[in-house]
Amino acid sequence: MTIRLLIFALLLSVTVACNSGSEKTPDSTGPGRKDMADLNRYFIQKDRERIESYIERKDLKMTETSTGLWYMIQKEGEGALLRDYDRIVLEYKCSLLDGTVCYSSENDGVKEVILGKSELEAGLYQGLKMLRRGGEALFIIPPFLAHGLTGDGNKIPPRSVIVYYVKIREVQKFME
Repeated sequence: MTIRLLIFALLLSVTVACNSGSEKTPDSTGPGRKDMADLNRYFIQKDRERIESYIERKDLKMTETSTGLWYMIQKEGEGALLRDYDRIVLEYKCSLLDGTVCYSSENDGVKEVILGKSELEAGLYQGLKMLRRGGEALFIIPPFLAHGLTGDGNKIPPRSVIVYYVKIREVQKFME
C-alpha cells in the first residue's frame, strides 16, 4: 500500500511541477496588435501611392470614396441607381495595374449577378451601386476591398490593386 501511495505522490508532484510553468503568456517574439496595425497602415499607404501613380500616368479624373474605392463614371445611364437584389448583366474587364487582363466578358462571357447576393469584391459591389442601366464606369480597387493578402487563388496575385471597367447592359429591378 505504501508503494502505491508513494507512486501516486510522485505522479502528482510531477504533474504539478510540469503544469506550474505553463501559464499562457503572450509570445514576445511575434507581432503585437500595434505592430499589425502599423503594418496595415503601411500597406494601405503603399497601395494608395501605387493607385495615385497609375491615375497620374493614365491622366484619369478619378474620385475616391470614404472607403478607399476610386471611381470614374464614364456614362451615367438611365433609370434608378442599382440597389440590392437587382439582377444585372454587365460587361467587364478586370486587370492589374500593369495592364495584365485577369478576367473579361470578352473572354469569359458577360457576368450576371444579383446585387447583395452574388459573391463580388467589396469594392466592385460598392461601385456597381453608383450605376444605372446603360452606365459605364472605371473602378480602381485596393487590395483591402478586393482579394486582400491572398489574391483570388487563380489569376489575381496577393495584395493586388485591380482595375475594373464595367458597363451595365441589363437590369431587372427588384420587385419590378
